Amino acid sequence: MKWHVSKKQIEIMSISSRGSIRDAMQAIDRGALGTALLEEITTKEFIGLVTDGDIRRALLSGYGLESPVLDIPRPQSKTAHVSMSAEEITALFSDPVRVLPILDDEGCVCDIAIFDKRVRLPVAEPQLGTKELAYVMECVLTGWVSSAGQFVSKFEEMLAKSCNSQYGIATSSGTTALHLALLALGIGPGEEVIVPSLTFIATANAVTYTGAKPIFVDSEPTTWNLDPILVEKAITARTKAIIPVHLYGHPADMEPILEIAHRHNLRLVEDAAEAQGATYKGLPVGGLGDIGTFSFFGNKTITTGEGGMIVTNDSDLANKMRILRDHGMSPDKRYWHPVLGYNYRMTNIQAALGVAQMEKIETIIAAKRRIASYYTTHLGDIPGLQLPREATWAKNVYWLYSILVDESKFGLSRDELMDHLKQQGIDTRPLFPPVHTQPIYQSNRSLPVAEFLSENGLSLPSSVNLTESDLDRTITAIKKAQKQILDT
Repeated sequence: MKWHVSKKQIEIMSISSRGSIRDAMQAIDRGALGTALLEEITTKEFIGLVTDGDIRRALLSGYGLESPVLDIPRPQSKTAHVSMSAEEITALFSDPVRVLPILDDEGCVCDIAIFDKRVRLPVAEPQLGTKELAYVMECVLTGWVSSAGQFVSKFEEMLAKSCNSQYGIATSSGTTALHLALLALGIGPGEEVIVPSLTFIATANAVTYTGAKPIFVDSEPTTWNLDPILVEKAITARTKAIIPVHLYGHPADMEPILEIAHRHNLRLVEDAAEAQGATYKGLPVGGLGDIGTFSFFGNKTITTGEGGMIVTNDSDLANKMRILRDHGMSPDKRYWHPVLGYNYRMTNIQAALGVAQMEKIETIIAAKRRIASYYTTHLGDIPGLQLPREATWAKNVYWLYSILVDESKFGLSRDELMDHLKQQGIDTRPLFPPVHTQPIYQSNRSLPVAEFLSENGLSLPSSVNLTESDLDRTITAIKKAQKQILDT
């Protein structure tokens, strides 16, 4: 439990008891505690509280955004008094009661107690609030829930603009975004596409879907991204494209890769699924090559549940991808299909989430970087841990805060540390297995850097919903794990 919420936060969470559901949603969004406080307009006396769950149930029951908030069915509010002890206040909490207003002698809110104990710390989770709920409810209330609707085009425009690109094409996933990109570039059977082996398998699968062959290249050891020197060595007469992946939030070194692509007349598709908002020499990733692709899966920087996006400055490519995305249907003649296409469309409901997420993306990225800075400050002196780096030419958005464990210096292997943290209720995740070692792509080749990183790397809890005490819990558990080894 914690309290001592600032007067400013109490003010922004409070609305007149005569306010509407819309007013309450805005207060909940401002306060970031999932609750709005209702007060008398003149005396400021506490009347009750309303939660985001109360509002969600009311909207689903037919209430409108302008309905009076006092009309919402909701449980009677529990409160505490400023004179009560910490033990007395703690006893008032229960499963449904997580936010407890503390009243002064005049019946006004002077503080708020918050039940804040996580049983399990996740590696990643979305940050969804009242604005996401409001936009999704707008889709539901207006009936625009499928792939047509204003939020799809708005999301495309917002994402393209953030990448300094002219065109955005929303898709059903990051994988389908990659597939459409390669199809539009004419990649097909008998051709080769260079990809890093240390990536999620979707990067390689999208190449295979076209009938082309993914050619796996090793990583460089500093940022763990595609090694430009090895890219050049992998080019053959059949090579048609390169897909650099901006891994775990850090941009690949794009300048030499772009130069290689230009010199060999190769197309370049950026897989920016894990690095939305990252920059390379001040320029946003996704807009540096011929085409950029993004993913909005639930664990990504921003989410639409499932979903993806393609950005480009080439109008011909954009038009091709829009046609291929929609069953190959002609834009000029409905139900006329001159090419084989796919159903890779994003729904308006998904795009509504995306618009709300884009409206706060800078806040999300700032939180990611604060978390990374906190980890780096408190883990930096632990022998045997290599922390993620940020090149001088890069802005790392730290999609996941990922570290390497040197067993000889730390005292535990990567897997042993993961097991220890799991026992403390702290989730971690190993780095991706190199794709060239996967059963469907397995070869006898050795890519030693990718293999070393995969065998020794793990990602720590990186959700922007984590508090400083959550981070301290993870840091303390890591230090205790090493201390136990040193003490034995």
